[in-house]
Amino acid sequence: MDFDPGILQGMAVALGVGLLVGVERERRRDEDGYGVAGVRTFGLIGLAGALAERVGGIGISVGGAFVVLAALASYRGSRVRDPGLTTEVAMLVVFLLGVLSMREQALAAGLGVAVTLLLASKTRAHHFVRGVLTDQELHDALLLAAAATVVLPLLPDHPIDPWRVLNPRKLWLLGVIVMAISAVGHIARRAFGARDGLLLAGFAGGFASSTATIASMGARARRDPSLAMACAGGGVISNVSTVVQLGVVVGLLSPPLLAHLWPALLVTGSVVVGFALVAARAARSVPADLAAPVGRPFEPRQALLFVAILAVVMVASAAAQAWLGKAGLGVTLALSGLADVHAAAASAAQLVVAGRVAPQAALTGIALAFATNSAVKLGVAWASGGRAYALRLLPGVVAMLVAFVLALWLL
Repeated sequence: MDFDPGILQGMAVALGVGLLVGVERERRRDEDGYGVAGVRTFGLIGLAGALAERVGGIGISVGGAFVVLAALASYRGSRVRDPGLTTEVAMLVVFLLGVLSMREQALAAGLGVAVTLLLASKTRAHHFVRGVLTDQELHDALLLAAAATVVLPLLPDHPIDPWRVLNPRKLWLLGVIVMAISAVGHIARRAFGARDGLLLAGFAGGFASSTATIASMGARARRDPSLAMACAGGGVISNVSTVVQLGVVVGLLSPPLLAHLWPALLVTGSVVVGFALVAARAARSVPADLAAPVGRPFEPRQALLFVAILAVVMVASAAAQAWLGKAGLGVTLALSGLADVHAAAASAAQLVVAGRVAPQAALTGIALAFATNSAVKLGVAWASGGRAYALRLLPGVVAMLVAFVLALWLL
C-alpha cells in the first residue's frame, strides 16, 4: 500500500498544536507555581488524538475516555490550589484537535493557534471582563450576538412584498450592521478617545454601509450632544467608501463605463477627503477627557428606526418603478438610489454591457441615483441625530454631490 503524505502532515499538525498549547501551559505553570500538564503532556495528547483517528471509532472513544479521566484526576488533585478547569478542558480540546488534524489540517492548525491565544490572554481577558466591561455593555454585547446569530438565521431570505424588494434577512442584517458600527465606535472611543475613535469608526463603518454609519453616528450624537462634532466627522468620512465602492462595482461589471466615470470619482473622492480632514480638525474641539464613554454602545430602537425608514423607501421606489416601467431609465435609477446607489450603479453598468443603453445615459442615471442617495443620507441623519447633526453633515454631502455632477459634466 502506498504511503499517504497527508497522514504524516496530519500527525505533524496534531503534534504541533499539542506542543503549542503545552508551551503556554508550561509557562503558566512556572508563573503560578502549580499545574499538572506541560509541553510534553499536551504534545502527547495531540498526537494521541491523531493516532486515535487512524484507529477508528473505537480508538477515539478509548482515547477520549482516557483524556477525560486524566483531566478529572488532574482536577481532583489540584483543585485546592487551582479551582479552575482551564488546563483540564484544554487537554480535551487538544485531543479533539488531534483527531480533527487528520481530516482538516488547516482548520485544526488555526483553531490550535486560537486556543493558545485564548489561554495566553488570561490576565487581559479577566481584567477586561471584570474591570473594563460594564453591566450595560455586557448586556448589549449579548443582545447584538443574539440579533446576529439567533434572529438573523431564522428570518426568511426571500422577498415578501409584491415588488420583491423587502428581504427580511437583508433588512435585519442592515440593522445588525448599524448596531455593530455603533459598538465599534464605542470601542474605538475607549481605545483612541472621543476625538479620534469616532472618526476611525466612521471610516471603517462606511465600507459596510455609509448610510448605516451616518445613522449610528446620529444616534450617538443625540444621546451625547458633546460628541456631535466628532460624530458628524465620522459621518462625513464614511462617504469615502461610497466613492470607492462605486468605482469597484462599476469597474467589475463594466470597465468601459468606468473609463468614463473615474475622473468624476477621483474629483469627488478628493473633495470628500478634504471635508473629512476639515471634520477631523473640527473634532479636535472635543475635550480630551471624554475618552471614557458612558451609556450604551448602541441604541436598538434607533437601529430599528433606520431599517423601517429604509424599508419604506425601498417599497416606495419599487412601486414607482413598476408604475413607470423601463421607459424612464433616469427616473428608475434615481428611485433605486433611494435604497442603494451601488445597486443603481450596478444596474446601469449591466445595461451598458448588454448594449441596451449608451454610457452617457448610464452616467446620467448614476448621477441621479447619487443625488437621491445623498438626500436619503441627510434624511437619515435628521431622523437619527436631529437637525443640528444633519446640518453639520450638509456641507460635506452637498459638496460631494456637486463635485460629482460637475466632474461628469465637464470631464
